[in-house]
Amino acid sequence: MPNGIKTSFLILSDTHAEKGLPIPSVPVDVAIHCGDLTEESKLHEFHTTLELLRRINAPLKLVIPGNHDFTLDKSAFQKKIDEFHRLYPDSSSDASLIKAEYGDFGEARRLFDKSEDIVFLEEGTHTFHLQNGAKLTVYASPFTPSPDADWGFQYKRGEHHQFKITGDVDIVITHGPPNGVLDRTANQRLGCEHLFAAVARARPRMHCFGHVHSGWGAKLVAWRENVPSEVTPTHFSAIDNGGSVPVESLAGILQGKWDTEDVRREKEGRLGGLRRMGYRGMSHCVGDEQPVEKGRNTLFVNAAVKAASEEGMQFPWVVEIDLPVAVMDGLR
Repeated sequence: MPNGIKTSFLILSDTHAEKGLPIPSVPVDVAIHCGDLTEESKLHEFHTTLELLRRINAPLKLVIPGNHDFTLDKSAFQKKIDEFHRLYPDSSSDASLIKAEYGDFGEARRLFDKSEDIVFLEEGTHTFHLQNGAKLTVYASPFTPSPDADWGFQYKRGEHHQFKITGDVDIVITHGPPNGVLDRTANQRLGCEHLFAAVARARPRMHCFGHVHSGWGAKLVAWRENVPSEVTPTHFSAIDNGGSVPVESLAGILQGKWDTEDVRREKEGRLGGLRRMGYRGMSHCVGDEQPVEKGRNTLFVNAAVKAASEEGMQFPWVVEIDLPVAVMDGLR
């Protein structure tokens, strides 16, 4: 059985500064936002998202940006400004309008430093001693692959981005998914193979993300034993599919073309229950049988709140996992 301190998390992503989003009132130990805080990276959108974060009942809120939040990426922001001036060379008088909408370099980033309980995570590893006595170590990265890499925190698909995830990391927080896990659209997988390999080597307790809205859901992935260290892990070679447990997906709650009447009624009931609760919950065990155990399995959570169809919303996640006890001043 797992040992440690049970710690609860509210996980959401891709809120895109939608106003009036319902936020679960359930208290949690930590809230995590996995990026795409805005739609167009405008200052008023950041204020909307900060208001949403303040409504969450958690003493610690961890935030990373996504590709839509390009003003938080200085090089991407400068590229957008340069493109504007190339397209409209006689529009120098509009510079004040750009500044009013998007702010100066670093202005949007500084907004997050005004709240003590909201922590903006730069790429890398961060450790926290939580109020419940647990120690939490996270790795954060906003970077995603893209064919053109013309938005924030992006690299061209096929190029390598190094995700430096060490073995002591409990939770990986990224904007995009790993290749092969909760990353499927109608006709392709959009996850990063380099990210998957890094996660498969580190085997954290949980990996949460968004970006691929149609991939909303969760899966407890069991890892294969005795994978050769010289082989780059892929979702084909590293995952023990027989020991893995799907938790939830859109296919399990939304009606499909070939669903029978009984299946339709079952899905309607499940979806209605989620709407009443306002989130999808999960304890530290899947089905009260499979515990989340570091090194043995990893809980993957795609928490994209905005639906892929531009209309409708999906559900944040409330997840409980065991974390190690914090050791402070030799007392614990």
